[in-house]
Amino acid sequence: MTQTSENVTWLTQEAYNQLKAELEYLSGPARAEISVKIAAAREEGDLRENGGYHAAKEEQGKMELRVRQLTQLLEHAKVGEAPADDGVVEPGMVVTIAFDGDPDDTLTFLLASREYASSDIETYSPQSPLGTGVNGKRRGDVAEYELPNGRMASVKILEAKPYTG
Repeated sequence: MTQTSENVTWLTQEAYNQLKAELEYLSGPARAEISVKIAAAREEGDLRENGGYHAAKEEQGKMELRVRQLTQLLEHAKVGEAPADDGVVEPGMVVTIAFDGDPDDTLTFLLASREYASSDIETYSPQSPLGTGVNGKRRGDVAEYELPNGRMASVKILEAKPYTG
């Protein structure tokens, strides 16, 4: 199956390893722990008024959702492969933009999934309005995107370079 840059999650090896370890924990030991909690709460009697049982079931639901999210994310991950340094904005690039062409009003961010990088750089998803607007543009291009209030905004691409983490 061919993957487009839209459904690929770019990950550093370190981020991939952390997410893989989290998935293994949630799929193994954490599932066993929550099963024990549910069984213990079930033994307390009437399930309709059993706060511990309902809390454990809610915790189990959140954990299973995270397992599904991690599984999907890791299935679509590209690890350690930085995009080409060709100045084209794409996932895995650090992008510097100027709002409405004002060179003094700039923002530098990583265009990637939040799992990609450490917390040392602001990260925007390629599926976000800004990410969609700048994706595929080159240095000097102007990109437009829709704000949450429905108005349009424009930014000028000042720089795009691969994230090196």
